[in-house]
Amino acid sequence: MRVLFAFCVIFITTSRCVQGNSWLKNFKEAVKNFSEEELRKVDPDRSRARSFKRPRAFQCPDMSPSSSVPTSVELVKAADIKVIAALGDSLTTGVAANASSIVEEPIEYRQLSWSIGGQGTYDNVITLANIVKLFNPNVIGASPTSSVTGQPTTLNQTGLNLAITGANSRDFPAQARNLIHTLKNYSAINFTEDWKLVTVLIGMNDICDSCKNKTLYSVENFISSINESLHMMMDEVPRLIVNVVQIFTMEPLRQVQEPTVACQLQRLFCSCLVTPAENSTDLTEVVALNRDFQTKLEELLNSSTFFKNDFAVVLQPYLSSTDLPKLPNGTVDFSYFSPDCFHFSVKGHEEMAKGLWNNMFQQDGEKVQLANLTDSVTLICPPTDHPYIYTRPRALNSAATQGHTFALVTLLTSLAIVFRY
Repeated sequence: MRVLFAFCVIFITTSRCVQGNSWLKNFKEAVKNFSEEELRKVDPDRSRARSFKRPRAFQCPDMSPSSSVPTSVELVKAADIKVIAALGDSLTTGVAANASSIVEEPIEYRQLSWSIGGQGTYDNVITLANIVKLFNPNVIGASPTSSVTGQPTTLNQTGLNLAITGANSRDFPAQARNLIHTLKNYSAINFTEDWKLVTVLIGMNDICDSCKNKTLYSVENFISSINESLHMMMDEVPRLIVNVVQIFTMEPLRQVQEPTVACQLQRLFCSCLVTPAENSTDLTEVVALNRDFQTKLEELLNSSTFFKNDFAVVLQPYLSSTDLPKLPNGTVDFSYFSPDCFHFSVKGHEEMAKGLWNNMFQQDGEKVQLANLTDSVTLICPPTDHPYIYTRPRALNSAATQGHTFALVTLLTSLAIVFRY
C-alpha cells in the first residue's frame, strides 16, 4: 500500500499529484531516467515495521507535573508541557525516514520525525514527542501520520509539525507566523495558560544551495531570518520554550557514498556540498560558510535577547560536530540513512531525539555534544535537584557567576580588613 501511494506521487498525473513544490519537481526530474526496477529496488534494512516494540520503557523517579502550573520559564518540568510543535525542513518532515526504496522518497514520515513524531508510543518509536508523552500522555501536537511532499496537508496529518520539505531559512518567518496563527486558533489549546515546546532545525538547505546564490544564502540573511522569527514568537506567544538545534557540520556527508543508484540523489539535495572536488576552493567556501552559520547562531542565542519570564530560546548543540555512524570496520553504517544517502532513517531519527532530550536537561556550558552516532545515546532523567528544562542562556549564567564572584571577593576583602585590625 505504501509503495502504491508513493507511485501515485511520481507517475500518475492527477490534479493533486501534479501540484508539487520545487522539491518534488526536482526529484521527479532526477529520477525520470531511472528504470522501474531501480525505483522499486527494496532495501528492507532501511525501514521498520509498524508492529515493532522495544522490550523496555524509559522510566524516571519523578515523572509528575508541578503542583501548580508554573509561571516562570525556569521552572517548567517535562510533564508541564501541554503542547509540542516543530518547524524546519525535510529532516523535520521526516522525508524518507522509513523508505526502503527510491519510489517512497517523497513520503514525509512525520509520525517518525525525531522532534515531533507521535506514532504509537515510546515503545514503538523514540521521538521527543513520544518521550514527553511518557511524562504527559495528553500532550497536544505530535504528528500522527504521514504526508506527501507537494500535496496539501491538514492538521489531522501533521499535528503541529509545520515544517516544510525543502525550506530554507528565508522561509522560517512564514513558518513562525503559521505556528502562531495555529496555536491561537487550535481549540484544544489554552493559548494563554498552556506551556508550549517548539523545536526548530533549519539552515542546512541554505548551505546546500549556497553556491547557487551567495548573497541570498549568506550568513547575514540566515541570522536575520532566525532573529525575525524568534522575535515574532517572543512578542506574541506566552509560555513558550523554543529548542533551536544547532546545524550540523555537514562536510562528513560527502563520505556517505553508497554504490547505489538511489545514492545519486544526494547530489540533488546538496549539490553545493557534494559535487565540489576535494581540497577545491568551492568546497573550502561552503565548509567555511557552514562554520560561520554555527558561530553566528551561537552568538545570537547565547545572549539574553530571547529570554524573559515566560519565554526562552535554547540552543541545543548536541549534533554540531557529530561524526558519521560507523560499522566496526570503520565504514559508514548506511542503516542510519534513507536510500538517498542524505536524509536519516528512523534509526537516525531516534538518536537525534535522544540527544535533544538529554541536552534539554543539561545546563548551558555542560550540554553534551555527541562525538558520533555509532554509539547509541542513553537517555537521562531530569536531575532530582533540578527537574526543570534548562532555559537560562549563557549570558545570564555568566552574569550571575560574575556577580557571585564579585560578592565573594567583596566578602573576603572585608574579612581581611577586619582581621588586620
